[in-house]
Amino acid sequence: MESLIEKPLYASRWIMAPVYLGLSILLLVLAFKFFQELIHILPALLTMPEQTLILKILTLVDLTLVGSLVVMVMFSGYENFVSKIDIEEGGEKLSWLGKMDSGSLKLKLSASIVAISAIHLLKSYMEFSPDGGDGAETKLMWLLIVHMGFVLSALCMQVMDKMDRASKAHH
Repeated sequence: MESLIEKPLYASRWIMAPVYLGLSILLLVLAFKFFQELIHILPALLTMPEQTLILKILTLVDLTLVGSLVVMVMFSGYENFVSKIDIEEGGEKLSWLGKMDSGSLKLKLSASIVAISAIHLLKSYMEFSPDGGDGAETKLMWLLIVHMGFVLSALCMQVMDKMDRASKAHH
C-alpha cells in the first residue's frame, strides 16, 4: 500500500519540469525587454542628461539581476526538485550546478530580491521631487519600508541558515 502511494507521489515531481521550462521562455522575454531598452538608449546617448542615463542603466541592471534570478531558480530548482542535469564536466558546466541545495537557493534568492529592491528604491529616489505632489513622499517611504522588510528577511534567513549549519556540524 505504501509503495502505491509513494511511487506516484515521487513521480509527480516531474509536473514541475514544464514550469522550469516556462521560466526559460520568461528569460527570453526579459532578454527582449533588455535589448529593447538598450536600443532606446543608444541613439540618445550623447544628448541624454546624466541622471536619465543613470536611471536607464539601473533599469538594465535591474533586468539583468531578474534574469540571473530566473536562471538560478530554473537550474537549481530543477536539480533540487526534479532531476539531476547531466552535463559533462568541463567547458560549459556552471561551477555551482549541482552544489546549491534548497537552503542555499533561498539565501541567494533573498539576496537577489534585496538587490533588485535596492535598485528600484534608488531609481524611485532619483526620480523623486519634493514638490512633485501626488503622494511621492509616501510612495518613497513605503518603498523604503518594503525594502527594509526584504533586508530583514534576508538577514533572518542568513542567521537561521548559519545556526542550522552549525547545528549539523556539531552533530
